[in-house]
Amino acid sequence: MALEEFYVRYYVGHQGKFGHEFLEFEFKPDGKLRYANNSNYKNDTMIKKEVYVSQTLMDELKNIIEKSEIMKEDDSQWPEPDRVGQQELEIVLGDEHISFTTAKIGSLQDVSNSKDPEGLRVFYYLIQDLKCLVFSLIALHFKIKPI
Repeated sequence: MALEEFYVRYYVGHQGKFGHEFLEFEFKPDGKLRYANNSNYKNDTMIKKEVYVSQTLMDELKNIIEKSEIMKEDDSQWPEPDRVGQQELEIVLGDEHISFTTAKIGSLQDVSNSKDPEGLRVFYYLIQDLKCLVFSLIALHFKIKPI
């Protein structure tokens, strides 16, 4: 049986005093989770990790994404990336493909003040869920402390 098209990538980062600092993770259709966290603060080094997750976890990830209804959203009214940084979310789910880019969101106040608070709120909470999932997986498999 062929794998259903499924891919998730999230990136948040900025170019600042300490260079290009970012957090990025992606789930590939075969279950590979790739994680990278780069910070040059206090001469820190880039953390890169890869791990395979089960089909059960991939199914739950799909479920989280479907229940969020992020695939119905449109980022045209979301804040444009700026000097503070940017976030990117790309999802391929079956024959649907979305790719969002927006400014970093500091708090729910930023969401409420946007031109599309409902859509950005869906994005904000989905990202929180995805980051919690990825940080938990990384912490379970490796001895590192992600931000």
